[in-house]
Parts: sequence; C-alpha cells; structure tokens
Amino acid sequence: MDGEPFFVDRGQAARIWDVDGNEYIDYVGSWGPAILGHAPKVVVEAVRDAATRGLSFGIPNPLEAEMAELICDWVPSIEKVRMVNSGTEAAMSCIRLARAFTRRDKIVKFDGCYHGHADALLVKAGSGALTHGQPSSAGVPSAFADLTISLPFNNAELLREVFQENKNEIAAVIIEPIPANTGLYFPRENFLSVLREECTSNHALLIFDEVITGFRVARGGAQELYGVKPDLTALGKIIGGGLPVGAFGGRAEIMDALQWGGVLHYGTHNGSRIGMFAARANLRVLTRDNNASFRHTWKISEKLCSGLRQLLQKKGRAAIVQNVGPMLQIMFTDRPAIRDYRDFCQYVDRAAFQKFVLSLFPFGVYASPSAALHSIVTLAHSEEDVELTLEAASKALDAAA
Repeated sequence: MDGEPFFVDRGQAARIWDVDGNEYIDYVGSWGPAILGHAPKVVVEAVRDAATRGLSFGIPNPLEAEMAELICDWVPSIEKVRMVNSGTEAAMSCIRLARAFTRRDKIVKFDGCYHGHADALLVKAGSGALTHGQPSSAGVPSAFADLTISLPFNNAELLREVFQENKNEIAAVIIEPIPANTGLYFPRENFLSVLREECTSNHALLIFDEVITGFRVARGGAQELYGVKPDLTALGKIIGGGLPVGAFGGRAEIMDALQWGGVLHYGTHNGSRIGMFAARANLRVLTRDNNASFRHTWKISEKLCSGLRQLLQKKGRAAIVQNVGPMLQIMFTDRPAIRDYRDFCQYVDRAAFQKFVLSLFPFGVYASPSAALHSIVTLAHSEEDVELTLEAASKALDAAA
C-alpha cells in the first residue's frame, strides 16, 4: 500500500499493539472473525480448557454435533451442515456439491464478489486482488474459467438471459448477498428474490456466500435480513471467534449427497475440537440477552458512520460512507451511491482512500487499508472509541489533503 508494514504484537478488546508499542483502535478485527474483539476471556478460557484434553483427534466430538444444531437453529435455510476450516473451503465445497447434485458444470457468479481463492471462483473477483489492479488470478486454468460465468451485480434481466442461453447447463448461482470485497454495496429491491425464482425455475441451486455477513448483520445473516432462502450457505470468519473454523450447509436432500463418498469432503481438522469449543463460546455471547450484541454493533456503527459523514461534509471532501450494521466503508467519490463493481472501478478514487487511511495510522486508528475491503465494528467498540476515531479522522483528512 506504499506504506511501511507494521507487525502486531498483541490485541485486547478493540485495541491492537504493534511490536514497537504503538496502540491502535482496530476496525479490521482480523478481517472479520474478531466479532467480540481481541482475546475475549470467554473464548480464551474455552480454548485453554479444551487444549488441556487434547488438540486434535480426527474423530467426531460432541461439540461438533452441538455446533451443527446451533447453526441449523440460527440459519433457517440450513437443515444439515458440515464443518470446515475456512470460508474458501466452504464456498469450494458448495460448488462441488452443487455440481454433483445437479449433474451440471457451469457456475454463475457476480463481478466483484469474492468467494475465496478456489480456482473456479477467481474470475472477476474482488478483495485483495482488486486492490492491486488484478481482479483475477494467474495460475487458474482457462478450462476452469470457461465454466464460470460472471455477471454484473444487480442485473436480474441478464441472469434470465444467461439461463436461457445455457439451458440445463448451470449448476448454481453463487453470490455475496451484500458484496463487501469491492467497497460495500447492496442488492436492489427484489434482486435476491429474483435470483431465488430463477434458480428454482431452472433447477439450479442458489448459494449464498455469507462468510462475511453470517452472524454479523443479523443472527441468521443476510438471508434473514432480506428474507430470501438459498439452497446452500457458506459460512466462516465469525464462527471460530479467531480460530480457523468454517461451515457449509443447506437443504438435507442436497447435503445427503456427501454421504458414503458420493461427493468427497475430507479434512483432518474439519470440526476440530479446539475450534468447536471456541465457536460455541463465541456464538453463545452473540445471543445473550435477547441478541443485545447485534443491537450494540449496529448502534456503535451508526454513530461512527453518522459522524464520518458529517466530518466529510464539513471538510468539503467528495466522499460517501456506505454501511449495513457493523460493516462500513468510506468511498471517495462524487457519486451519491456506489451500486456495483463497475461503479466502484469507475467512480471510486482508491488513491485518495489509501492516502487517508495511511494518514490514520499516526493518530492511532487501524482501518481497512484497502478501498475494496470494508471495515467493521465489533462488540468491543465503545462510544468513546467512536469519539477518538472521529478526532483522528479529522486530523487524517487534513494530513491527507
């Protein structure tokens, strides 16, 4: 990012410290998993207790079953679930399962949506690749890319045309219901509902990649927020509370294709005992006191975003702040809103963002260093953190200018 990298030494709640002793308010949260903040006592104690009785067994454990029940209860579209170790594995497994279940090969994704670094999904992807001006990856065979159709986000009519042109060939449509790897933007009204209808009528599966949004924007993720049920869901990040835990699940008849080796899904650390103990402790906190955690993160985020909007207007900067609950991104643009990947690439001044975010560091704030990747508010952030952040942002805007 044209700045000096820093190396983290430790973290606690909403703060991190680098090896030189500098303290930062952290709005990255390990790129999403640290929903409770860093080193939450309840998770650390759960991991410590589990570790004293063994680290890894490769055998089913009671916590794995308990976590499966919890996820199925929280996410109504999920009837059966498998544990993995990352969001990439979850999305990759959903694709393999969809192809096997439908006996079709082609996949539809959307420009700028990032689903991990599996070969078939690195076509017009967002995330870090977009930061460096390379929205696809070297090393992906063209034969893989040929089976992936990437469409503009929010264009339902084009999806209908693609289904007609590829009759009985499309296995699944995979989407980030709230794209968060090319800035942060949202589905237009009824867009997700149309995807659901088109997939159903064409006997294709709808896959929601809720690695970022799952257990963050609502207890049941974006599908609860928008009231749309996918056939399969990929989960990650928040589940493990900082440990590498992911999951994928969906309708029972689809998930049953995994039985007896029909669709292979192996992994030494899938459903790992340590990960399951951390996951249970982490998710239990989120549902305490009638889901008060979600209300807190939404409240703190709204306070921060409102303050940033007022600050940008006061400073006369052409910029907007888009957010949904605890997910937010500042985008330097003269447009009233960014609605898709093309808007982001064409209208967002990424150099201005980079200049601003690097200017935040000396004032003790660590926000996402990429204009393509959002920042997050965690349960550990307070109103005092917001006030300190707004003071730092005011100084950083002056310094960047």
